[in-house]
Amino acid sequence: MDHYKNFNLLRERVNYEDAHIEAGDDLIIRNFSFTSENGFILPGENFYLCHQHQCRADDSNSYVSCNGTSGSILDIHDADIAENKRFRYHVMAPAGTTVVKDFILLIHGFNEKTWNKYLPWAKTLVEQTGKCVVLFPIAFHMNRAPLVWSDRREMHGLSESRKAGYPDIVACTFSNVAISARLQQKPQRFFWSGLQTYYDVIQLLSEIKNGSHPFIARDARFDLFAYSIGGLLAQILIITDHQGYFSESKLCLFCGGNVFNRFSPVSKFILDSEANVALYSYIIEHLENHLKKDERLRHYLSELHPEGMNFKAMLNYNQHRGERESSFRKISDRTLAIALEKDLVAPPYEVINTLMGIKRDIPIEVVVEDFDYPYIHENPFPTREEMAKQVNAAFDRIFSRVSRFFNQHTSP
Repeated sequence: MDHYKNFNLLRERVNYEDAHIEAGDDLIIRNFSFTSENGFILPGENFYLCHQHQCRADDSNSYVSCNGTSGSILDIHDADIAENKRFRYHVMAPAGTTVVKDFILLIHGFNEKTWNKYLPWAKTLVEQTGKCVVLFPIAFHMNRAPLVWSDRREMHGLSESRKAGYPDIVACTFSNVAISARLQQKPQRFFWSGLQTYYDVIQLLSEIKNGSHPFIARDARFDLFAYSIGGLLAQILIITDHQGYFSESKLCLFCGGNVFNRFSPVSKFILDSEANVALYSYIIEHLENHLKKDERLRHYLSELHPEGMNFKAMLNYNQHRGERESSFRKISDRTLAIALEKDLVAPPYEVINTLMGIKRDIPIEVVVEDFDYPYIHENPFPTREEMAKQVNAAFDRIFSRVSRFFNQHTSP
């Protein structure tokens, strides 16, 4: 069955409600509930405690209204969003699987609302590697955000309001208005949601390793497949290597792998221009000044939190390059990156610059591919019937390469 047919079949069958889904003759999907224990770091509280270091801080400026975008449906304290605390996630497996012994953690891109485009990716990985695939959502993405933020009618009204407030805005759409307005309002959200997701992944892996997961064996081996900005999270996970969890994991990056300030995210599907300016200003141009005034963020991005230090190292190409390149060198034999020639969001040369280093002496394999049909970063495999043959060929080429990588054994 081809990519086009897989896409249509899976998007019709997959849901969050059923505990067990038959997704074809040779495939099952199981849904599991997750309760995040890490929402305590999110904006919206008046008082904070880092349990690891017993470090206390307040955050009296944690809430500001979404300027230029009317409507209280976006003006919600992050800490109060129930969907982000308790949610369901999918595990895709070969039919007949009773206990998962080997899996791939699939990390999606920025501003994603459904898993539809990823379902054929996961299915192919299951079929070609025999491993299971865990589709785990980033904080405030997928089903971790209020449904109204995906409501086309509601968001269209907010995008029109935002355009009126910012007449020169570029790429403001119903698809990105929620995330754009909230990030412009409080750029720190990029850090807090990223850190919550990092800690949630560690929580999931810890639950697996202590034997409390009902489907995944405590000694299960796992790898990472990350797309777009999801690569940033995957890189932080694998180079931080919490308690040695990732010491044997492979990392495959698709349309990603570059540092934050070498992404170009202004797109009707990702961020509008006002949000991008605010985010870049805060994270790249003025971060050190902001950290002097923000005790709590300063703490989480300090040497007391290796994950925070590695987060900082993945922000600016010209900063922390020595530490970053040293980390990549250590995982070079376990890393593959696939970039696309016409990708304007994560350009191939920026992926190469980051992963292979300024001297091009880091032996990470970066493969640059191109397709003979119109594609964009956000949609590398369009699901249009008239393009199905070309897309199938491209899809098969990419995922055959990915599967070979995951099937190869690395030297101990």
